[in-house]
Amino acid sequence: MASSDTPMMQQYHALKRQAEGALLFYRMGDFFELFFDDARRAAAILDIALTSRGESGGEPVPMCGVPVHAAEGYLARLIKAGEQVAIAEQVETPDEAKARAKREGTPSSKALVARDIVRFVTAGTLTEEALLDPRSANVLVALAPLREAVGIAACDISTGRMVLEDCAPEAVEAALARLGAREVVAPEDWEAAPSDATRRDRTEFRSEEGEARLKALHKVATLDAMGDFSRPMLAAAAGLIAYLDHAGRGNLPLLLPPVARSGAAQLAMDAATRTSLEILEAQNGARAGSLIACVDRCSTGAGSRQLAEDLSAPLAERAAIEARLLAVRHLHDDPLLRADLRALLRGAPDIGRALGRLVAGRGSPRDLGQIRDGLAEARRVRDLLRSSADLAALLADQAERLGGHGALTDHLERALVPAPPTERGQGGFIASGYDHALDALRETSGNARRAIAALEAKYRDETGTPTLKIKHNKVLGYFIEVPAKHGDKLMAADSGFTHRQTMAGAVRFNSLGLHEEATRIAEAGAHALAAEDAHFETLVEEVVAAREAIAATAAALARVDVSAALAERAAEGGWARPEILDERCLDITGGRHPVVEAALAKSGDRFVANDCTLGPEDRLWLIGGPNMGGKSTFLRQNALILLLAQAGSFVPAQAARIGIADRLFSRVGASDNLARGRSTFMVEMVETAAILAQATTRSFVILDEVGRGTSTYDGMALAWAVVEAVHETLQCRCLFATHYHELSRLAESCDALSLHHVRAREWKGDLVLLHELAKGPADRSYGIAVARLAGVPPPVLKRAKSVLDRLEKAREKTGGLAAGLGDLPLFAAMQEEPEPQRDALRDRLLELDIDALAPRDALDALYALKAEAQRESEREGD
Repeated sequence: MASSDTPMMQQYHALKRQAEGALLFYRMGDFFELFFDDARRAAAILDIALTSRGESGGEPVPMCGVPVHAAEGYLARLIKAGEQVAIAEQVETPDEAKARAKREGTPSSKALVARDIVRFVTAGTLTEEALLDPRSANVLVALAPLREAVGIAACDISTGRMVLEDCAPEAVEAALARLGAREVVAPEDWEAAPSDATRRDRTEFRSEEGEARLKALHKVATLDAMGDFSRPMLAAAAGLIAYLDHAGRGNLPLLLPPVARSGAAQLAMDAATRTSLEILEAQNGARAGSLIACVDRCSTGAGSRQLAEDLSAPLAERAAIEARLLAVRHLHDDPLLRADLRALLRGAPDIGRALGRLVAGRGSPRDLGQIRDGLAEARRVRDLLRSSADLAALLADQAERLGGHGALTDHLERALVPAPPTERGQGGFIASGYDHALDALRETSGNARRAIAALEAKYRDETGTPTLKIKHNKVLGYFIEVPAKHGDKLMAADSGFTHRQTMAGAVRFNSLGLHEEATRIAEAGAHALAAEDAHFETLVEEVVAAREAIAATAAALARVDVSAALAERAAEGGWARPEILDERCLDITGGRHPVVEAALAKSGDRFVANDCTLGPEDRLWLIGGPNMGGKSTFLRQNALILLLAQAGSFVPAQAARIGIADRLFSRVGASDNLARGRSTFMVEMVETAAILAQATTRSFVILDEVGRGTSTYDGMALAWAVVEAVHETLQCRCLFATHYHELSRLAESCDALSLHHVRAREWKGDLVLLHELAKGPADRSYGIAVARLAGVPPPVLKRAKSVLDRLEKAREKTGGLAAGLGDLPLFAAMQEEPEPQRDALRDRLLELDIDALAPRDALDALYALKAEAQRESEREGD
């Protein structure tokens, strides 16, 4: 039993202090054990048994554990739950511990194996294949406020890609949303840091230190060749590298030369817009139902990650957009080349992440094999691209990055077996013929095993025991085993066998001959494993030395994969190549919402396409019509078409002329944000305020149902004022959907405002939604008809219709809302309108649920209705 003052628990507490609040995985043999509060937290998250070990202060010490061989799965669940984990490994063997104890004068029986924290596992520092989504980047971001700006250092350590940028403090939230940060690191004294940020000492965020660390990492005297980095960028880089140094306990992961990013080169979107447009995930947080799920046809995980980045940060420079579009068109117009290319890419391993694991010291022989196979595949992709005439410039540039690894690839092909294992400790990954000395050791080991088989046959003959067997286990090594009834034969002093163990039904022995053969096997096997391990280290060093060139190859493969995938998606969906312009226009013919269209196709339904033409004469469309008529879909589809075009993709339309936007804003739908004390209406107003403050004349804005969360007068007043502000002040391209059809009066004073509506009909009392956009204002909102579709009970609908009729009659008398937004006595006039006479008999009939009536009940109801009709007739006669 262990108590809190035993050497082991003293060691545990010392390590726990170093863990800085992270859960401590304390290695004990084949398990990682957790104690005290760590055990309680982990057991609850992992749903594993909470036991105890020894006592502390007279109370049992809570304990739980996970097997080392299955630790990755448990780590994944803990990280997903928001925990951080410190891994404390045994850093010496029991024999080494005993030798150390002897040197220190401590009894060997009390020798405690030394342990140390070798790594911190956090959401942003994962490299293990099992812990990462192959289609998603795993981005760690460091923020450094400095003067009037905030530096941002972003890195996916699984591939080493590092980007530096800076922004205004109010733009940090949007930047983090664009980067998709899994973990954020910030100075501990920065009050404006994100609430879930990992806090670190302010001294780790010094720009001079960032500059010095980057120079040392990349062995350069100046950073000028890498880019123009501001002081806030360098301060953020310092914080990022310091955190990675801490997490890896001095062993830094792969960090490629940083790239300076300018916000002006990208289409800016705030977090609300990204959520509204469901770019990388749907409203429920899942990938299914998002834009990328609809668009992604990539053959590799790296391609999917690159596509996600392209959609998260579309371009805002015409030349760069055109370069991507030309690559997509080349592969779209050559389906044979595209098919061959995609077939090759499907066989390409994720060499970027394999490289990341090798550089971080967590690589395996399998990772070396992936580097080998990926580089070989890259060479074949290069040759295929070069065989195509008039290759697009972007593809030609990528082809140049796919070669140049011939010597390394050839070396890895000679050194490794075709399918290397994931574990290096068991050996077997170096190919025969690569190292003749290793082959000789393997032959010795193989011969010894054959010698043991011969020895077993010999002992059977000598003892007359046909059931004698030579076995092996980890505790005893090789041993001879016979059934208990034959044990006496081998127990004789002159038998040549030495008794080792008696079991319930068997007896185990050793012999001089077996000992000699076992020693030969062990020595040969140990030497062979040591030789393979040395070869592994040499091969890793060779790969790491070429890390930047390999990373460039990985990036080129991903870019080619994205171009081929977008070409495939365009061919599959009949998408058109957009024309990219610098003028402020949005001219889309037959536009479709890609996600909605895909969902309808699964059920056999057809999506109704619509045109959209925004230009100087009609840059603001006011769109009315019934709810569920397709207004929100129309708004979103045009925003997504613009986003896809600026990301370098063909678009779901017959034709499209896209004037490049600098910012994209979407305020479509809203929900409560109770955690921040905001109601639905407050969220709507915050988002609308951001648009009015940040949009420029080059922006594209979609606004849906502004003002619906408050009273009729307040809501319409706000909507009216927002429309005027967009038209007069922002003067940007905008689609404004509203249920206030009275806003159509604004067309009289706003020259660039154009009225449109989604078409609907009422047929025999039912609402038919046509999902077609037509020019002109909507005549009404069809709210009661939509309520009928939703299943609102008939009596409620009838009452609503009665109230609506009275309101409309009152409006005719007073001018009502149509006359303007003054304080008009509309509702007072409504009160003067007489209530329509109620038809009690009809009301009773409508209330009957005929399907629920038994025959007897139906007959009784009929008698009651007849009696009621007779009474009314008598009253009328009077």
